Amino acid sequence: MKNIRIGLLGLGIIGTGVAGVLLSKADKLTEQTGIPLVLQKVLVHDINKQRSIKLEPHMLTNHAEDVINNPEIDMIIEVIGGEHPALEYIKQAISDGKHVVTANKEVIAKHGYELLSLARKHDVGLRYEASVGGGIPLISPFQQDLAANDISAIYAILNGTTNYILTQMSQEGLDFASALKRAQELGYAESNPTNDIEGIDAAYKLAILSGLAFLSNINPEDIYREGISRLQAKDFRYAKEFGYAIKLLAIAKRDSEAIELRVHPVFIPEDSQLAKVDDVYNAIQVEGNLTGKLIFYGQGAGALPTSSAIMADVLAIASNIYHGRSNASKIELEQKLTIKPMADLKIHYYFRLTVIDRPGVLSKISTVLGNNSIGISSVIQKESNSKSQTAVLVIMTHIAEEKAVQRALQEIKELKVVKEVSNFIRVEE
Repeated sequence: MKNIRIGLLGLGIIGTGVAGVLLSKADKLTEQTGIPLVLQKVLVHDINKQRSIKLEPHMLTNHAEDVINNPEIDMIIEVIGGEHPALEYIKQAISDGKHVVTANKEVIAKHGYELLSLARKHDVGLRYEASVGGGIPLISPFQQDLAANDISAIYAILNGTTNYILTQMSQEGLDFASALKRAQELGYAESNPTNDIEGIDAAYKLAILSGLAFLSNINPEDIYREGISRLQAKDFRYAKEFGYAIKLLAIAKRDSEAIELRVHPVFIPEDSQLAKVDDVYNAIQVEGNLTGKLIFYGQGAGALPTSSAIMADVLAIASNIYHGRSNASKIELEQKLTIKPMADLKIHYYFRLTVIDRPGVLSKISTVLGNNSIGISSVIQKESNSKSQTAVLVIMTHIAEEKAVQRALQEIKELKVVKEVSNFIRVEE
């Protein structure tokens, strides 16, 4: 081949960054790969829109088939996001023998197994480094550097928006709504932040990483998920008193032939490395039998870090083409692993209860917990209100089973001395 001709699907923030690299660093990219990379065609929504990057008019189109069905294009970069029509575009490109680079976490999480199988069938590359962790190298290390390891666990902060919100609640004492508003004003959160604050984004990314870690086809719908919207500033104050920070963690653990998969807020020791990851940064802790614990850390989103990851995939495909190597993935997600029910989880718990402020209340609550085999490790009475004659009880438990805890919480809610079960949070030691 004299050159590699590239079609770009999408010219938003990320697409503009990628196009800028392809155009401004063309000579350097040729030196790195041995073959010129030519940006041939770009799919946009509005051809006449004013943009920060200047492209020749003939390069722009608002018809996807001008890019995907173009016989002069060898590689497709997809950065339009969302499941549809991105999935259909990627499948068509692969079926037409085009290599594909994508940053689309939703498509890869839901359809990665199908798409990788299709790419192998057509002997083309499908790469998705930018789908998890922005500019943090993760996919390639899982596929190559860690391949000899039996990975036992992943603990990860995978969403910069939620991590920023939690940092603001912890350090500035903001309530959830105020922290979210600040994140939106700074451009860290979308106007509709549901995918971030409800843990959906993190679940997609965990599905991708755990699939590679355990060589299994993971359905994101099988991942237990809770968001951060029920957290209050007081939870962060009480966590600190007990020596913990609060983070939204994506957790995957393997035990024999079964795996735990969950995304939810957790108490983690404030002296741990993950507890010190603040603002919009991501961190991924991986535990392997050969490497021990590894931490990957960096910016998990943004135009420049994501463009870096996309271009790493583009260069890898181009280099393989130049040297006559196949780009088809050798990773096969074929293991059939059982996913542990959330009800079987065994862990410590934090409860925050609003109760009537009078003697004997703790005894009634302790009886319910004891009947469900839940031991109390510590309890503190906080914030008595003389007007309403209520108080806040904060309870930390010993290790207990999730299904027993859920049952006990329902029984506690029915106690006449309990006004509200205000929150409960799992504790990872």
